[in-house]
Parts: sequence; C-alpha cells; structure tokens
Amino acid sequence: MSRDTWASRIGFILAAVGSAVGLGNIWRFPWMTAQNGGSAFLVTYLFIVIGVGVPGLLATLVIGRRSNRNPVGAFKALKGSRGWVLLGGICVLTSVVLISFYSVVGGWILRYFIESFTGAYFANPGAHFEAVNYGIGAFQYQVLFLIITALIVMVGVREGIETTTKIMMPGVAILLSVMAIWAFRQPNAAQGYQFYLSFDGQYLSKNFLSVVSSAAGQALFTLSIGGGTMLTYASYIEEDRSLPFDASTIAILNLGIGVLAGLVVFPLLFSYADGPTGGGPGALFVSIAGAFANLPAGELLGATFFLVVLLAAITSSISMLEIPVSFLVDEFGLKRSRVTRGLFVIVVATGAPNAFNAAVFSFVAGHLVSLLMTLGLIGFMFYAAWVLGPDAVEEYLKGAGSLSRPFAGVWRYAIGSVFPVFLLFSFYTDSLSLAGYSVDSMEVLAVTLLTAIPFVVLVHWSERETPSKTTQSMD
Repeated sequence: MSRDTWASRIGFILAAVGSAVGLGNIWRFPWMTAQNGGSAFLVTYLFIVIGVGVPGLLATLVIGRRSNRNPVGAFKALKGSRGWVLLGGICVLTSVVLISFYSVVGGWILRYFIESFTGAYFANPGAHFEAVNYGIGAFQYQVLFLIITALIVMVGVREGIETTTKIMMPGVAILLSVMAIWAFRQPNAAQGYQFYLSFDGQYLSKNFLSVVSSAAGQALFTLSIGGGTMLTYASYIEEDRSLPFDASTIAILNLGIGVLAGLVVFPLLFSYADGPTGGGPGALFVSIAGAFANLPAGELLGATFFLVVLLAAITSSISMLEIPVSFLVDEFGLKRSRVTRGLFVIVVATGAPNAFNAAVFSFVAGHLVSLLMTLGLIGFMFYAAWVLGPDAVEEYLKGAGSLSRPFAGVWRYAIGSVFPVFLLFSFYTDSLSLAGYSVDSMEVLAVTLLTAIPFVVLVHWSERETPSKTTQSMD
C-alpha cells in the first residue's frame, strides 16, 4: 500500500508547527509560566527548546524519515533489537492519553467560542467556568471537538491535515498578532510585561529544580516530541529536504507563537484579574474571558480570541489522532476512514474520565503526559545515537546545507549523552516531586548518571550483537 507524502515543504512545516503550537502554547504555556516565576520560567524554557528541543526534534525526524513508518513500524523496519518496538508502542499509548485530556480543553474552547457571540460567560466568568468545566456538558463539547478532529484526519495527509493547517496556522499567527497589539493598549500591560519579560534570577536560583522540570515538560509538550507525532509526520517527508533546517524552523516558529501568546495573556491578567494568581488551567476561561466582559465589543473580541485558540487546538489534535491511525493503516493495511471511526469511539471512551473528573484531568494534563513524553524522547535520542549511529548521521546529511553539515557528528554524540542525561534528570526530579519526596539536585544527578551510563553501555553492546535490518519500502 502506498503512503501519502506532503505536497510541499511549507505544508509539512505548517503541519508540524500546528502540532507543536496548539493549546500547549496558548493555554498551557501562560499557565505554566505564571506558576513558575514568569520570566525565570520563560528564559529556562527558551534555553531548553533551543538547546535540547531542536536536537531532540531532529533525532525524531531522522527516525521518522529513515523508516517511512509510524512509531511502531519504524522500530520494526530499522535495525536494532525487537525491544525497541516497545518504545513505539509507548508512543501510540501516549498519543491516546494526550488526546483524551486535550479534547476536554478543546471542548471548553469550542464552547467559549460559541458562547462569545451571546456573552454567556460575561456576568460571572468564574462561576460559569465552574458550572461547565466538567460533567455532561463538558463531555458533549469534547465529543463535538473530537468529531471535527476525526473528520479532518479521515480525509488523509495531503487533503485533510496539510490543507487544514495551511489555512489555520497563518490565521492563528495573524489573529494572535492583532490581539497582542490590542493587549498592549490595556491599562496594566506594563506590569504584565515586567512579570513576563524581566528576568528574575533570584526566583530561579531558589526554585531551580521545579522550574527546570516544568520547563522541560513544557518544551516537550509544545514541540510535540517524545510522543511520536513528529516521527509520524516525518515519515511522510521526501528525502531531498534538510531536516536540520526543518527542525530549526519548527522550533523558532513554535517559540514565536508561545512568546506572542504571553504578550496577549499577561497584560490581560494584570489589567483585569489578580495578576499571575489568575493563572492555572482555567486562566483563559476565567481571567481572560472576564476581561472581555469589561470591554466595548467584548463579544467580538472574545469570539476572535477563542477562534485563535480553537484553530490552534484543532491543528494539534489532528496530529495526535494521526499517530494511532497511521499505526493501524501501516501495520494492518486497514482503510483510513474505518480506522479513524474506530479510534474516535476509543478516544471518546478514554477521554470521558477527564471530562467528568477534575482530579483525573489534572493528573493526566500535568504530570502523566510530561513523564511519558520525556521517556519517549530519551528513547528516541539513545536509539538514534547508539543504534542507528552512522545511519542517523547519513539521514541527517541528506539535503542538509553547508551550515548544518559540520555539526552532524557533534549532534549524534550530544543526543547520545548530554541531552538524555538532562532529560533523565528532569524525569527523576518530577517523579520524586510527584511522589512527595524532597529532592536534592546532587543526589538526583548521581542517580541519573548511575542509570544513564550503564544503559548506554548495555545498548551499545547489545546492538553490536544484533543483525542489521534494512528499511522496508512501503511503495
């Protein structure tokens, strides 16, 4: 069975950026920034995206294009032991977990977009959100959001995903820019910019571990790496494209949208709410929504803002659903339309607990997703560096320009040592914190090294004993 490919380079980049941007940048990014010291979090996040996210994204793209398969099929087709297929299975599971909670927020956004035209939430935004955030109403809008997502995925890569994101992503950027200009004119915008952009080194030094772990989780979430999304999208790329260029472009555009979202949200939080204390998962639906109630043409402004967020949410949700769809289409030869309908039913069932129970939603959205994506990216990096090895470098070099070619060797060994150790450090920190343990950075670092070094040695030794496999063509 022949597989789809992207019709154009810009189509792939916009689809990848759409997957990366989503609610992670417009809903989760301001919330996480507010809870982690504002500018201290922003600076840490920027360093992690550029320093760790781009090399990690590149490792994911290399595996995807090298295999031309879904996450499970990739590790079956490429060289290495069968144990790596488990990593692909975790990616498929992660995508289902992601869309199960993500569709709840998508439903909130869809509801608020519709209600903006009537100002239904204007009278008492806090009480209104408390009344609709969980329960049967939230579940109904979640299902409606999933229907929209499934219909786009059902059409296919070129006609569905690529066509949709080519329209939606420029729309998101334009509308968000207009909103940022408008937010600049609000009464306490300067205080919002101060909190958001003025670096607070003292806060970072006092809360280093929590800020780093939160920033790492956010970076992985917004770049859609570690969950198999970018691996799947890269499997549709043709071989003459520069992966280093594409990875850098995706990361830079993703950062731009995230920073732009902050320039909208924080002026509003300081002008019409209680500053950063107005953050949290409900910030968009209480503090920001409340701002529109106090402004002329509030219905129009509210509808515009939530339209931006809705478009971004859809571009991400279709990438999440594409992972299990591509897995079932590739591995079992099933029809895309049939698979999508079946997965729609499964995701509705798995997503329902998130729509009805706040505790389940908070755990999945806050910790479970970050931990799964961190483990996924660690696995991708180790696999690309120590299992694919020279093949990963060869894939890196295909279509690469003169600026990126000299860094191929450095990139390989960095993703096989420094970056996975950093991510493993973040994983242990977050896990211990979730379990209620007080952690010391040096102790966590020692455990990280004691785990990482033997694992690298074991992988390197065991894969030398495993016969190589050649990628099987799907054409």
